[in-house]
Amino acid sequence: MNPADCTLVIPAYNEERRIRSLLEDVSGFRGHLVFVCDGTDATPAIIGAFAGAHPSLSIRCLTFPARLGKGGGVVAGMEAAATPLVGYMDADGSTALSEMERLFDRLATADGAIGSRWVSGSVLPVRQGFRRRVESRLFNLMVRALFGLEYRDTQCGAKVFRKEALETVLSSIRSTGFEFDVELLWRLRRNGYRVEEVPITWENRDESKVMTSDAKAMLMGMLRLRFG
Repeated sequence: MNPADCTLVIPAYNEERRIRSLLEDVSGFRGHLVFVCDGTDATPAIIGAFAGAHPSLSIRCLTFPARLGKGGGVVAGMEAAATPLVGYMDADGSTALSEMERLFDRLATADGAIGSRWVSGSVLPVRQGFRRRVESRLFNLMVRALFGLEYRDTQCGAKVFRKEALETVLSSIRSTGFEFDVELLWRLRRNGYRVEEVPITWENRDESKVMTSDAKAMLMGMLRLRFG
């Protein structure tokens, strides 16, 4: 992997409490970083100050006055990327930079690579709570039934793709919420692209922003996508 060929997109909605920690974690990345800020707090200012203090790093901060949603933010960042390889990760730091770099390496032979917490070889130093794990498995069953996707984990926030594959499907994406991951993988598969599911080291962060209301919205979004 040539770092200059890689862009990491990081949706950062109201992340002022933990964005400094993430910035330190990703400061060793020699590719391009695109943060997407669509909140109301000081996240853009913190990123801007960090970028100013680290001029050797390639950091962009896209700001939007209205909420884009997780999916909308990722799409905005991907469209802004100018490199042949593009990935995205969560701002909570659950996935280390080294894991994202390992996923980028898989693009030598695949169109996409997604981190998975539910395949053999994954390492979870801190697991999600029991209720969240049950919800994850039920959600995965619905994804399989509705879309025929065989991935064990569509929602892990660690994914990378070839930009040429993304350009084929991004204009068709309708989802702006957390169900975005499912639609992206579904459309890539329908267009004949090969996306590998890769075991990952992932550490749960207690401050997850996915709430019960989000889970309901994800289900309704998937039903509209599949049958609308």
